[in-house]
Order: sequence, then structure tokens, then C-alpha cells
Amino acid sequence: MAGGVGCTVVSLARLAPMSFADELRATALALSAPGKGILAADESTGTIGKRLASIGVENAIENRVALRELLFSAPGFEKYVSGVILFDETLRSTGKSGTSFAEMLRSRGVTPGIKVDAGTRALDASPNETFTQGLDGLAERCEEYYAMGARFAKWRAVLTIDEAKGLPSALALAENANALARYASACQSRGLVPIVEPEILMDGAHGIEVCGAVTRRVLDAVFSALRLHGVQLDGMILKPNMVTPGASAKTSANVDAEVARATVAALCDAVPPSVPGILFLSGGQSEEEATERLRLMNTTQKADRAPWTLSFSYGRALQASCLKAWGGKSENVSAAQAVFLDRCKSNSEASIRR
Repeated sequence: MAGGVGCTVVSLARLAPMSFADELRATALALSAPGKGILAADESTGTIGKRLASIGVENAIENRVALRELLFSAPGFEKYVSGVILFDETLRSTGKSGTSFAEMLRSRGVTPGIKVDAGTRALDASPNETFTQGLDGLAERCEEYYAMGARFAKWRAVLTIDEAKGLPSALALAENANALARYASACQSRGLVPIVEPEILMDGAHGIEVCGAVTRRVLDAVFSALRLHGVQLDGMILKPNMVTPGASAKTSANVDAEVARATVAALCDAVPPSVPGILFLSGGQSEEEATERLRLMNTTQKADRAPWTLSFSYGRALQASCLKAWGGKSENVSAAQAVFLDRCKSNSEASIRR
């Protein structure tokens, strides 16, 4: 395994340049503050268009900006949120006051971040699997984003389980782990804390045991690559999937407890204790499932088995109900913000170790 809890992890990898090493560590710790998580508001123009269409709102820049301003100006959300992942357009946008969104967040003690990958493409040798694009010119883009106020970044790799086809393949594991490591190294060289996001999709009818085994394989490959590329492990954040049954699998009545147990077990086997925070993606889970499973991880699993903060980096699981409450209407902003704050508060409480 890549180095589990209770093991002495010895890394020969170089640290990030000394000018950034301390800053990276401090930022990663701030993003992993107990009781706080990250809001993923980094939907691409196409993705946010689908969400706006679901409430009958045109995918125009003024509506995209209005939704982001609704979220970022919610009164008191900084009590529950340590950072926000932005899309390039959003980082360059301003609110009604003329203040940039990055400055708006920083003034509230919330760290701005930026999505830096360029989406996925099919692997030529394995067309049912993908790799993530965006490495060309990445260091230079990170330097620009740092100057604009961003202090962390996100890169998503996508993997699929298909037992009949032997997926994920060794090729997909190697390609995505290497790309995540190259991304993380480039970010740290320019002062950005990398959020490393290897997502195993919920598609399929596989059981939770299969997902657990694949999650361990994926994390082993990722941390091996991170070490090889000299990534500073205490200056990064891991954003993994929870260990869940496939979306088409038959599940038991106590599936939430099973997910919590299986997830913590897999992480303890594969994630070095030097990583400060594990902030989960919500994937295909409902708002309630994502919150309850996180709560169970922090309340029913032994704290000494999990040396990292276990918290959230949710997009849809924080925004879905808020989006419906808003409906694109200015008169609904306060009501929508109240719904958003309720979701933030619930997940904040779920991330506190008890």
C-alpha cells in the first residue's frame, strides 16, 4: 500500500520551492479546518447551463454571475466554508458592487481556488475510459491565477468500474495518476495548493467491496505518482469519492453506515497521514446521503484511525435545493441563501469529529 495510518512514511521527494513550502502548508491546513469544507462552484459554462435550464433560466453570463453572487454573499457562510473553487470566468468576474469575486471571498476569510483542468477525453487504447486534459501551459496559468488571488486549484480525474471489461485498466490508472501528479507539482511550483481529485464514478451494479478494492488501487497509484513527482504531501488536499455500491446495485437498509465504514477503511490503508485534509466529492449522491455518510464517518469510526480532517468539497450537494429556491428571481435571493446556509451548516456539523 502507499503508506497507511500507523506507518512511518518516509518520502525522498523534494519539497516545493522554499518560497512556497510554508505557504502551501498553511493554506492546506486552513482549507482543512475542522468544521469547515469547500464549496465547489467551478461548473463549466456548459454544466452550469444545464443547472440553470432545470429552473428555466437562460445560460447567460449575467445569470451565471447572479447565481455565484447569491452564494458568495450569503450572510455567515464563512462560518462553514473555508474555500470556494471557481471557474475561470468566475474568477475574472465582479459582483454588483464592482468587487471581484476573489476579493469578495478573501474579505470574508474564505480562500479562492480555481479549476485548472480542461475536461476529459477518451483514451485511444481504451475508449471506454478517459484522461484529463490541461497540462500544456499549466504552470504559467497557475502563476496568473495566483496573481489574481487564487491560492488553491482543482484537477479532476475520472475512472470507471466495469468488472466484465476489467476497468479501470492499468493504462487508465497510470495515465490519470501521472497527470494528477504533474498537475500537483506545477501548482505547488507557483504557490497553489493542489486539490487532487481521483473520482471513481458510481455507474454500475458492483458491490461496495469492489468499490473499496478499486479505491485502494487508485489511491495507491496516485500517491506513488505524487511522490515520484516530488509533491509536498502536507501542502495538498485529497478529494476522493466515498466508497459506495454502484448506482444500480442492490443495497441494504444500513447502506449509509456501510459506506462510512468502507470509506474510512480504504483511506486508512492508502492515504499517508501527512495529508492534512480529505474533502469528499458528493458524486451521484443526494444532498442527504452525502451529509449523513460524512457524519457517520466522523461519529462512528474511531478517531485515531483517521488522522486527517474528513470534510466536504461539494457542489450539487450544497447547491441543488438552493437553486430550486432561487428560480432565477431576485425576490427569492434571501430564501435561496437561507436554504444554502442550511446545507452548509448541516455539512459543517457532519464534518466535526465526535
